[in-house]
Amino acid sequence: MPASQAQEAVTVSVFVQRFSATRRGARLARRLATHHLDLWHLPYGSPASDTVALVVAELASNAVLHGRVPGRDFELRLTYDRPAGLVRVEVSDTHPARPGFHGPAAHGPADADGGRGLLLVEAVAERWGVADRTGPGKTVWAECDLGQCR
Repeated sequence: MPASQAQEAVTVSVFVQRFSATRRGARLARRLATHHLDLWHLPYGSPASDTVALVVAELASNAVLHGRVPGRDFELRLTYDRPAGLVRVEVSDTHPARPGFHGPAAHGPADADGGRGLLLVEAVAERWGVADRTGPGKTVWAECDLGQCR
């Protein structure tokens, strides 16, 4: 028998789940995201958990409000790269329209409801963007540098 080889520690964790494109689905995506972060030793209520939860909530909400195609779900993918201290959030939907970001002035009066989700993502994420996906739709992603969370 060959000598046993040492196993490398797992340094990247991934969570993937599809959700119904409803408000309830968006809420469940946020809750399951914080649950998995807690399993990955990023505890509930910590700055890291709160930052990622905000990003998940905003991107999932956008998928439900603006990316919804009747009869189609959205997908959440979280990737935690421990050595890099980075969590990548990806939300994919089947709507072809890409989100627009035109800065604060494009969102209307300061007291208006809605329209600021990507501003929040821009404020708390290291970077974000939109990518094509296999099949219809797009993936909106954001990367959170856990060392920058306060």
